[in-house]
Amino acid sequence: MADYILAIDQGTTSSRAIIFDKRGSIVATGQLEHEQIFPKAGWVEHDPMEIWRNTREVTGQALGKADLTRHDIAAVGITNQRETAVVWDKNTGEPVYNAIVWQDTRTQPIVDRLAADGGVERFKQDVGLPLATYFSGTKIVWILENVPGAREKAEAGDLLFGTTDCWVLWNLTGGTDGGVHATDVTNASRTLFMDLATLEWRDDILAAFGVPRSMMPAIKASSEVYGTVEPSSLLREVPVAGILGDQQAATFGQAAFDPGESKNTYGTGNFLIFNTGEEIVHSRNGLLTTLGYKLGDDKPHYALEGAIAVTGSLVQWVRDNLGLISNASEIEDLAKTVDDNGGAYFVPAFSGLFAPYWRPDARGALVGLTRYVHKGHIARAVLEATAFQTREVLDAVNADSGVDLTELKVDGGMIANNTLMQFQADILGVPVVRPVVAETTALGAAYAAGLAVGFWSSLDELRANWQEDSRWEPKMDPAERDRQLRLWKKAVTKTFDWVDEDVSHG
Repeated sequence: MADYILAIDQGTTSSRAIIFDKRGSIVATGQLEHEQIFPKAGWVEHDPMEIWRNTREVTGQALGKADLTRHDIAAVGITNQRETAVVWDKNTGEPVYNAIVWQDTRTQPIVDRLAADGGVERFKQDVGLPLATYFSGTKIVWILENVPGAREKAEAGDLLFGTTDCWVLWNLTGGTDGGVHATDVTNASRTLFMDLATLEWRDDILAAFGVPRSMMPAIKASSEVYGTVEPSSLLREVPVAGILGDQQAATFGQAAFDPGESKNTYGTGNFLIFNTGEEIVHSRNGLLTTLGYKLGDDKPHYALEGAIAVTGSLVQWVRDNLGLISNASEIEDLAKTVDDNGGAYFVPAFSGLFAPYWRPDARGALVGLTRYVHKGHIARAVLEATAFQTREVLDAVNADSGVDLTELKVDGGMIANNTLMQFQADILGVPVVRPVVAETTALGAAYAAGLAVGFWSSLDELRANWQEDSRWEPKMDPAERDRQLRLWKKAVTKTFDWVDEDVSHG
């Protein structure tokens, strides 16, 4: 009897394989980081072949640590960095270019070109997204227009596109020898090409972008059997049965299945997802309308999402570019050397501002500096930036949904930072709650796969797995909260209009 589910979590900085038991507890983990490639300012790439090699290796690591074989694994689930685009030759299995990562801003001229007819909200009513460099659609266009021979190969039907879930699935199920070319509704909803109502690719939008339909994967449910693992793998013949984009997977892993439930993930960026059920809610306040999940033949669940580009990656930047710390975890100790930010506010608009502003012309700013400010204050301002940005997204969710959030479920790497979590509760004015299993992204993918093969019987069984670990109650005086928010919003305005004709988008 197969007693476990294996989740592949193909993230922005690393690929992981995590094995879960029936209770949703972690049995074993394998993890490998991959290279972050920065060819020019504003360009961010990954090597898809390195990602695939690492995926195979971490799977072996996890199975080895747990002393398990394929016979112990009931199904494989996949979760992934959502908007990162891979284009490859279906005959050779070789990518025609590096994966262009969701943070990459090189496609702004393509966005501007497409927005010339109808503005950045040209397709938003149909696809839920504004035209922005963030989404994978413009990345495909850049590859077709800039990689020699790519356009011709694509027109001949020889090139395939996929987000990294699709790339992993295709290789996992055989690659050039019958690999399954498919993605799920959550990842498809991040391309700019999928109609929210029909869950199908829009031929007219593909034509407007100049992307051949033949490149696009089949759109499937988030929980169904897509295929089985190819014969040479350690997991041969195990069904691959769940795919969820990382933020939707984290929401699923938090058991936020019903309308009004939400979660916030603190990772490279921050992503708040608010479940709107079977209703498509169009945001009036700078949020994205996206797919939450779709289980088999059931109706899809939709969500509002607030995407923040730079949170955890700001801590990495302070470590790698400034050298103020040597390890990301040291940011909390440095921040605790001071009682407040000393009047300094750090707006990390490194690749423009995402929700709720959508300002590609913005760039990062550290404001309010005096001779009094030292590295402890800067460290605190770095952490507070994450909390302030989250508050602005939550305000937008409350305005769009008409329902005020009463508590915030959190997950992701930064929730280990107690100083940040307390400040988050303070600046929100509502409790912040951390679950026992913080690896909710991989857990969500495991849940989707397990439901498809009957490993778990129902959403109620998954709800019963969720357990609270820690809770932070707000302690800040409301007048002080209002003062800090006012200063933060003032700081944000200082980042606007930096990029113009004389300043690169990079």
